[in-house]
Amino acid sequence: MHTTKRLFDLLPYYIKNFGEKGLLHSKIDGKWQGINASIIEEQSTQMAVALRRLGLSGGDGTTEGKDKVSILSSNRTEWLITDFAVQKLGGILAPIYPSISPGDLAYILNEAKSKVLFVEGKKLHERVKEIMHEVPNLQFVYSYDKVDDVMHWTELLQPFSAEDEKEIQDIKDKVQEDEIATFIYTSGTTGNPKGVMLSHKNIISNIHNSIHCFSMCDHNSNVLSFLPLNHIFERMVTYLYLYKGVSIYYAEGMETIGDNLREVKPAVFTTVPRLLEKVYEKIEKKGLELTGAKRKIFDWAMNLALNFDMDEKMSLIKKMKYAVADKLVFSKWREAIGGKAKAIVTGSAACQVKLLRVFTAANIIVMEGYGLTETSPVISVNTYEKHGRKFGTVGKVINNVEVKIAEDGEIIFRGDNVMHGYYKNQAATDEVVKDGWLHTGDIGEYSDDGFLKITDRKKELFKISGGKYVAPLPLENKIKESPFIEQIMVVGSNEKFVGALIVPAVQNVKEYFKNAGIALADNIDFSVDQDILKLIRKELNKYNKSFAAYEHVKRFQLLPHEWTVDGGELTPKLSLKRRVIKQKYADVIAKIYNQKSKLA
Repeated sequence: MHTTKRLFDLLPYYIKNFGEKGLLHSKIDGKWQGINASIIEEQSTQMAVALRRLGLSGGDGTTEGKDKVSILSSNRTEWLITDFAVQKLGGILAPIYPSISPGDLAYILNEAKSKVLFVEGKKLHERVKEIMHEVPNLQFVYSYDKVDDVMHWTELLQPFSAEDEKEIQDIKDKVQEDEIATFIYTSGTTGNPKGVMLSHKNIISNIHNSIHCFSMCDHNSNVLSFLPLNHIFERMVTYLYLYKGVSIYYAEGMETIGDNLREVKPAVFTTVPRLLEKVYEKIEKKGLELTGAKRKIFDWAMNLALNFDMDEKMSLIKKMKYAVADKLVFSKWREAIGGKAKAIVTGSAACQVKLLRVFTAANIIVMEGYGLTETSPVISVNTYEKHGRKFGTVGKVINNVEVKIAEDGEIIFRGDNVMHGYYKNQAATDEVVKDGWLHTGDIGEYSDDGFLKITDRKKELFKISGGKYVAPLPLENKIKESPFIEQIMVVGSNEKFVGALIVPAVQNVKEYFKNAGIALADNIDFSVDQDILKLIRKELNKYNKSFAAYEHVKRFQLLPHEWTVDGGELTPKLSLKRRVIKQKYADVIAKIYNQKSKLA
């Protein structure tokens, strides 16, 4: 690992150890086309030279002195070429989620002072055009796809001289492992994203300390990449794949993952619980469509899987049952994800133990891990080997780091992968990094055999099962602008989507319908009246537009009584007591996520 102290060192390492095999693959005109590491090395150098000619540099090596470049695109070969080009220039990459709202897009480009933006295509460029007048530092915009009146990225791939190459090499030689390589912007509780500053060493150390978990793949393996590269989880794993000599295939899109899995036949892929839930839902749906003997066999196999115990010492008869279930049912599940998948690595949110049991029973090992953007990201992970896995935990802590459980139960962490802080936000940094320890905001405990378990979230910020953070306060404050909504609490931690408990503004609602010529009965049940539900749905749709798609309140339940201090739902300062409300209305929240219930 000593030869790869900076991230851009991974390319020469790959070339030296794995030669000219295809490294990155994208589907072009219906066919998978590969590009080897030496071409990526050359093109990233060409781009670095071109960006240098545009005036970009690493300055004096300090975070402020380095020029910043942003990418607004889904995963593709050009993404990684740009990443390495910026690194070779000594600059900082500040990538942005393609699903970002225009307001947050402008905020990030302004805070990072990005001089160059690479945008995927026309659709995302339209969003950029909306905010161009707000981002004076942005000097150049390039597109990966052909877009009218936008410079194409290939304009930066010009031949370079020996002197150009020497200049880039001199810049690379001066880049230290502790210098910042990237900003990763995360959602903040105040609504403004926070830029996590990660150095080359942060990420390289995380690769080194968690690579033992990827024993299931080597230089003969394929992997499919579809989680966003602007998320540190997929980014770090991509660099790790380079170190292992793996061939990476970029999925065409979220809607084609099933087809792409069957075509690429990956040995492993990374995902989030929401996608595993979708796979499980498809399996269930197909099973329900079966009839007769086939349905009975499916139900029998599924029941076996749901009761699978990894630590059980099986009798010969039970082993035979699983062998039959595997031949008749489970093998078809494996074929649906390519037939060669040994493991699926999942993180970013808690995974249902039910899913872990079902997939493991089908000999598809799900390795659930835990980490934060601030830790580059891995803290702990369940390994491919059976002795390193335990259902309901996030595995054992990775090598060469320290994790302690504080007096209040909070998980605190120390290691080379802890961020350098939040960019231009020392106050927020000081809140979470104290005496060298990162305070995760998660409550946890260790099992007797040393596995880490997450039991709660210290603050309100939560993740939906797709892995995205949701800050409830900005959502609630905006939606309460509606004259028909008195109180609201956003829910959805580890669920598929954001939901809400809503106390309607009764008098305003009644007045609205009275003006519309509709008299509501005094004893009307607001929670089931279709006209009232439609009104609230319309209001939510209006306010949802201010937020990113994953933050939209998709489903809700109306409550009959206002929350009060006397009722125990509010603090004396009239803040929501979220845990109290969650407990009190647990059955109502369950209805929001019960797909069989009839909701607005």
